[in-house]
Amino acid sequence: MFSFLKPKARLLDLIPTNYVDIHSHVLPGIDDGAKTIEDSKFLLESMIEFGFTKVITSPHTIENIWNNTPETISNALKFTKENLSALTEKVALKAASEYIMDDYFASLFDEGKLLTIKDNYVLVEMSYINPPIQLYDYIFKLQVAGYIPILAHPERYVFYHSDFSNYAKLKKAGCYFQMNLLSATGYYGKEVAKIADQLLKNDMIDFVGSDFHHKHHVASFSNPIIIKEVDRLKKAAENNCSFK
Repeated sequence: MFSFLKPKARLLDLIPTNYVDIHSHVLPGIDDGAKTIEDSKFLLESMIEFGFTKVITSPHTIENIWNNTPETISNALKFTKENLSALTEKVALKAASEYIMDDYFASLFDEGKLLTIKDNYVLVEMSYINPPIQLYDYIFKLQVAGYIPILAHPERYVFYHSDFSNYAKLKKAGCYFQMNLLSATGYYGKEVAKIADQLLKNDMIDFVGSDFHHKHHVASFSNPIIIKEVDRLKKAAENNCSFK
């Protein structure tokens, strides 16, 4: 006797109409994302094919590693628009940055030099090794400076996996959470997918992002979703429309 199981939904099938992506690395040559304008072309073509209507790309700003400034990012954005004008007429392309939280970051928002996702929303991240000692001080000072932090891919910080209360503490401190869409497929491992599912179940994920860097990320959008909280994932993706 044969049993027919309904196939699992693929990640690309869950992209909502008029999806706005708030986390990617599509500008060429300024971080660990697209290396060339040809790479940028491939990523943007894929985003358009998947139904993205706006891309707020977010190159890294990390002192002594990716020494980006509003000027370097703006110049890369201008270069991309000039060389890929046919694509940027099909998908709106804007640039912000993804800032690692450290003392250099604190000096930037003290000077009002942050590139935001929209208005005063700023994308922040931590090292994957450990959180900064002054984490909550950075978050507090960022808010005093008038910004609202969106923490990138909280599900990937493995140092929090053994104590889920750390996530509640971050939310209480005023952080919004942005989950990487690929976490739903197990791309970063089953443990990350498990935590992503738990965050979704507890209504802690506010937004999502592709975090596209290269062709392997694009290819993995065709993979099936392995998490359970698919409806909450869809809701978080729809929340991104607030950044139109």
